[in-house]
Amino acid sequence: MKLLYKDKPIFGFDLGHSTIKVMQIDQSGKNAKVIGYGTAPFNSRAVNNQGVIVDYEEMTKVTHKLLTKQLVGTLTSKHVAISIPNYNSFSRVLTLPKMSDKDLKAAINAEVDQSIPISSEELYFDHSITRTLKDGMQEIQVIAAPRAIIDSYTSVFAALGLTIALIESNITAMTRIVVHAEPHDVNTLIVDVGSTSCDISIYDGKAIRATGTVNCSSERITKNIASVLGVSMQQAHSIKTRYGLEVSKKQDQILKATEPELDKLINEIRKVIRYFTDRSSKSNPIGQIIILGGGANLPGLASYITNHTRVATRLCAPWNNLTFDKLQPPHELETTLYTTAGGLALITPREIASS
Repeated sequence: MKLLYKDKPIFGFDLGHSTIKVMQIDQSGKNAKVIGYGTAPFNSRAVNNQGVIVDYEEMTKVTHKLLTKQLVGTLTSKHVAISIPNYNSFSRVLTLPKMSDKDLKAAINAEVDQSIPISSEELYFDHSITRTLKDGMQEIQVIAAPRAIIDSYTSVFAALGLTIALIESNITAMTRIVVHAEPHDVNTLIVDVGSTSCDISIYDGKAIRATGTVNCSSERITKNIASVLGVSMQQAHSIKTRYGLEVSKKQDQILKATEPELDKLINEIRKVIRYFTDRSSKSNPIGQIIILGGGANLPGLASYITNHTRVATRLCAPWNNLTFDKLQPPHELETTLYTTAGGLALITPREIASS
């Protein structure tokens, strides 16, 4: 969703549940290079349950401190690409014949009115043509988000003297960094395992074909482990990241604690795969599942998903084809924190211009 188009460079800004992450990547050389990144916590009450920033002072203060005092490296731009959570945005793929810009706009307005449970007057929405089919039809990607959320973001960035170049969903940014880091010669289902939800997309080598969000939370997995094992949240987090679903003395208890959340994830993966399969060639199925995000470092998760979906699953190495050069890279346990910010930072001028 393009609000303003400005020349590069830009940096990525990921506003999470209770942390801000930023990253800038220089793509001018032979190899993409991270030149600055950082993270800072904020009071989660600064953003309400609808995703709207309600405490401008808190968000502005924390962001200013991060950008001026807490970075590793430097940010050289005042232009920013930002993301909003998948569950606060709407994505639709339309198949339409070629038509005039006026008729296309009318068709998209009609789709927004019919399929999105919010009045179009309360939404910002944009579209892009993702491909032209052999029969002359076109596939149109439509993205929409509530005005209240976007307006709250723009107020904060205006106060900071920053210019928004582009706004997109988290899963779009995640997909971009996976495509940059991993081979994608088969249809790929991507799972972003977050602290409060899991986002899913299917990428077919050219465009995102389907998306989904499921109320599966790495935070609740930790809470369930703490409850079942009778340990503190800190101990439960340590157990989760050290042993996970793999063989250990507590494996049965850990599985009991994690399965309620993981079952929701597996069901949503199957649902998205069915949706994609029903609308595509049966001879070109999902070839792999790639997982990433803050909750993807659960040992044994890839094998668990493979066993329950019969689709080969692996953990993404998001910084393949990227270098931190002379910068100290993030700690191994923090690497997945920056995947959305990194995906935003990899946006090209062509993508912004065509948004």
